Amino acid sequence: MEMKSSNQVKGFAAGIIAAVCYGTNPLGTLELYKDGFSSGSVLTYRYLLAVVMFAIVLLFRREHFGIKWGHAIRLAFLGSMFALSSTTLYVSFHYMAAGIASTLLFVYPIMTAVLMTVFFHEKVTWTTSLAILLAVSGVGLLYQGDGNEKLSTAGFALVMTSSLLYALYIISVNRWNTTMSNVKFTFWILVFGLLTVVIFTAISGESFQLLQTPKQWLCGLQLALLPTVLSLFFMTISINLIGSTPAAIMGALEPVTAVIIGVFVFGESFTFQLAIGIAAILAGVTLIIAAAPQKVDTERWKTDGK
Repeated sequence: MEMKSSNQVKGFAAGIIAAVCYGTNPLGTLELYKDGFSSGSVLTYRYLLAVVMFAIVLLFRREHFGIKWGHAIRLAFLGSMFALSSTTLYVSFHYMAAGIASTLLFVYPIMTAVLMTVFFHEKVTWTTSLAILLAVSGVGLLYQGDGNEKLSTAGFALVMTSSLLYALYIISVNRWNTTMSNVKFTFWILVFGLLTVVIFTAISGESFQLLQTPKQWLCGLQLALLPTVLSLFFMTISINLIGSTPAAIMGALEPVTAVIIGVFVFGESFTFQLAIGIAAILAGVTLIIAAAPQKVDTERWKTDGK
């Protein structure tokens, strides 16, 4: 029981770290957008630098890069799915405000719970349902538009596609039994994700800008390290220690982090509405942690496996 509780704590901690790291996306992205960088350029640097970082870690660990052909096919599928989720979200910003898109994106915990119930017969308890309701409601309160934005059909479809792809990615990771280390797994996810982003950028015809100033390189490195390397790595650990649905609900902390960054870094106002939204999200996260069953698979996804 102690071992299970220990792994469960690690799973929730990993989920929180992943969400907080992913929530730092606005830091580098907004700065690069100000400098005229296209979505394809930002995504390419984000994935490329992340791949380099993971390669360095693998070399430091003296872990070989090789994978089986069967694994390569599955990793290519997962990497493409993850990258297309990012890409469709970024493209949606051309059709609607980023705040609306980021808020709509958080339907993915609901999609995850529904898909797990329909296809894998996972029982959704009332506590899980309440936690999702609190988290989604809280995220909705975090959005502070002026009320005049129109909801684009194309933008809405792109965000829903992004949410569905991310939900499928989370479930797919959870359903895959492997002794491959988390480091190698995440490295190959990003390699195939990078290929997907490069192909998308080439097909879309977007211009590609080079990182030139120290500030731009710092933004690129920040996007690679925090919302990509660390977020994806810890999310993988969380999914396989506490399951798909709880890990997805932990993602509610992503917009909370973005709001905090907006207030303290970009000087945005902190309102009572934001306070209520954050409180609802924290209540939902706390509820799912407190209600977690004492059952954890300790044999899967060892961090030192080859």
